[in-house]
Amino acid sequence: MTTKKYRNTVISQDFFIDLREKYDKVETLLKEANQDPQSEPFKSKYAALEILMELKSKLVNVLDDLRSSDSSYDELTAMLGGVWVSLGTISVDTEEWSNGEEQLTNCLKLLEDNSMEPNKILIVLSAFNQLGILWSNRGDYEKSQNYLSSAEDLYRNYKNTCEDRPKEVGDLFSTVNKPPPQTKYDAPLEKLHTLTLYYLAQIHATLGNVVKSAIYCHNTLRRQLECEKPDMIDWALNAATLAQFIMEKNAFQLARHHLAAASCVLEQYEITLGTNDLDEEQRGYLLEQYNHRSADVARCWAKYGIVLLSISFDRLTSDDYVDTSVTEPEFLELQFSTLELSTYESQITAKYVLVFDDAKKVFHNSLSWLNKAQEFYTLENHASDYVSIIQDMSELYKHLALFDDDNARKCKLHKKRIDMLEAVIKELNPKYYLNACRNLRYELAATYVTMFELKQEILQENSENQTPHAIKKIHHLISKAIEAYNGFLDVLNDLKTKKPPAEFGSDLVRPALLSYFYLGHLHSKLVIYNRERQLEHRKKSYEYYKMVVDYCDAHEEAKQCVEIELATCREMVELLPALINKLVGRGFS
Repeated sequence: MTTKKYRNTVISQDFFIDLREKYDKVETLLKEANQDPQSEPFKSKYAALEILMELKSKLVNVLDDLRSSDSSYDELTAMLGGVWVSLGTISVDTEEWSNGEEQLTNCLKLLEDNSMEPNKILIVLSAFNQLGILWSNRGDYEKSQNYLSSAEDLYRNYKNTCEDRPKEVGDLFSTVNKPPPQTKYDAPLEKLHTLTLYYLAQIHATLGNVVKSAIYCHNTLRRQLECEKPDMIDWALNAATLAQFIMEKNAFQLARHHLAAASCVLEQYEITLGTNDLDEEQRGYLLEQYNHRSADVARCWAKYGIVLLSISFDRLTSDDYVDTSVTEPEFLELQFSTLELSTYESQITAKYVLVFDDAKKVFHNSLSWLNKAQEFYTLENHASDYVSIIQDMSELYKHLALFDDDNARKCKLHKKRIDMLEAVIKELNPKYYLNACRNLRYELAATYVTMFELKQEILQENSENQTPHAIKKIHHLISKAIEAYNGFLDVLNDLKTKKPPAEFGSDLVRPALLSYFYLGHLHSKLVIYNRERQLEHRKKSYEYYKMVVDYCDAHEEAKQCVEIELATCREMVELLPALINKLVGRGFS
């Protein structure tokens, strides 16, 4: 029997065989862990933990009898570090935080000083990553970031100074050398670093470092793409989701690039569906998944168009517009260089819109994406998403109207909004879709007000426009706006008492008070020649204005929500009684 002699200890080859066999069992158990029953979700991991504890004891005992100068001391130390990190990883997975911290810290104490050696680098990187996860789960995000940044720095140092291929933990216990990876990102070192970047993206987002988070997200996606083995559906959705953040930072060219990448990868995935050998059931499932995520990416493209129109108009018209564009080169140079995206990027501009004709191009492209999304998100099967798409369509029409100088055309665009909003409101039951009904009714009311104001402008532009039909049309729009605001307020009422709540939720205070304000304003704008009905509407106007005043007097925090409107309401509450007294011919109370 072959033996190895160290100091006063003779280690047989059987000792190493025993270590290898035990570690093989650990790897088998961890591979089977995702098949554990729900009643015992960590069954395999706990079994692996017991074997690892045994391995740890054996290695600690042997190392106690060896000198650091002995030839196998380094190999056995790396093995012990690998066992410590495996123990710590399982403890993190099973939410045993204290054990995990101790085990991972033991690993770093043992190996960190020699972390640049090929047989230790992966173990130390894994320990840093796991400690990053552990402290994130404990809520100490800065400590988590410190560990993950240490992993990032260690990776860079190793790449800059070492050319040797690192060894995985399993390789330390095995006599069989694995073949080299097919691509550089298949290498364990690269996979670990991709995980580090992914975790850093989450941590920076939590800490509020949103631009850094976006940079780490992109670099994670880029590395996954170059690995040639990403889940293409998830990858495309993540790229499109990242584009949503980027466009909010006014980096439209970069946002468009990420959306184009998402569309490109989805198209590649669709091609693979046609060539893969799949049974009918598998193909049907994957096609449904593809249609679902294609609809999501189409919605992201449409959102890009909406944001571009919105910010473009603000830049043109707002005196106090503040440009929040991110100018950091590291952010603006995020590219997927392995993809050819010019065809996808040419669909829509990345420049600010200046004139109506350019706005129309953005509008039509965005509307086509929303129509595509509706093919999947139908009212029958996905009511909430369908409603959101209708609201996006309405917003598109609203933004296009802002660029149009012709009030008559503007009215037609807003009429489109009214038609689509009323159509979907009729189909929804407030009992099941309360928030959607609230949002739609409020938007409908605001759209009627916009149309009324436009029609009023048209009348004032030219006296010839002031026909009985035109005045009747304005009266109709005011009545419809009043009806819509009352419909909105109705769905705010208490379900049992059918009365307004004593206090509105924080998200409803402003829309509720604005509804009262506009109802006060609209009742005063009705053109009525019947004295009694005119008096009735003036009283209604007074009541709604007073509702705003009374609510704000009773709820101090509400005042800042409607600061400008409140001043008008107070003024009208002072003025209207005199007007009503004049109409009534007697005292008013």
